Amino acid sequence: MTAVKKTTLPKEVSDLTEEQALRQIKRGSQDALAWFIDRYTAYVSTIVSNILGPAAASADLEAIASDVFFAFWTHAKEIRPGKAKAYLGSIARNKAKESTRKTGRELPLEDDMLVISSGTPERELEKREQAAYIRKAVLALREPEREIFLRYYYFYQPVSTIAEEMGLEPANVKTKLFRGRKKLKEVLEKGGYFVEA
Repeated sequence: MTAVKKTTLPKEVSDLTEEQALRQIKRGSQDALAWFIDRYTAYVSTIVSNILGPAAASADLEAIASDVFFAFWTHAKEIRPGKAKAYLGSIARNKAKESTRKTGRELPLEDDMLVISSGTPERELEKREQAAYIRKAVLALREPEREIFLRYYYFYQPVSTIAEEMGLEPANVKTKLFRGRKKLKEVLEKGGYFVEA
């Protein structure tokens, strides 16, 4: 797939709702794919850029974004209405992480980030249940901890960006991340999940 570029869409395409565009892309419409590229290129690029870091070449960012939209295109029939943005975000994170593994670069993670014990890898059902419980626990955090937590761990935004966009001091963001991790750990342990510090 060629590099992702935003284009001027014909009026009949640009006026589509997301649900209509999703229905059309499932029938193989390239115009519908262009609709999603036009709407979500900035979103996908931001996630990829946050994971790869400032040293990433723009050609790498474009290549990964192209891979994301190609995967979206080929798996369109699996996407439920209202879930397109989340699906694109998930693909973007996976493709960017895959790229860091291929180049031998490790993602920078804080020492005290939560690690859920995976047990035996073949137990997919248990993993899905854990993921659902974690999601529920994160959404139960109060604001602004929840937004900061999601920005940092889900969208891979650096502390400085979160602080600037939310009008906070970087030290304040770090404190709220620490408190959010502590609350999340308590919720998970109450739910019977082992959490490694």
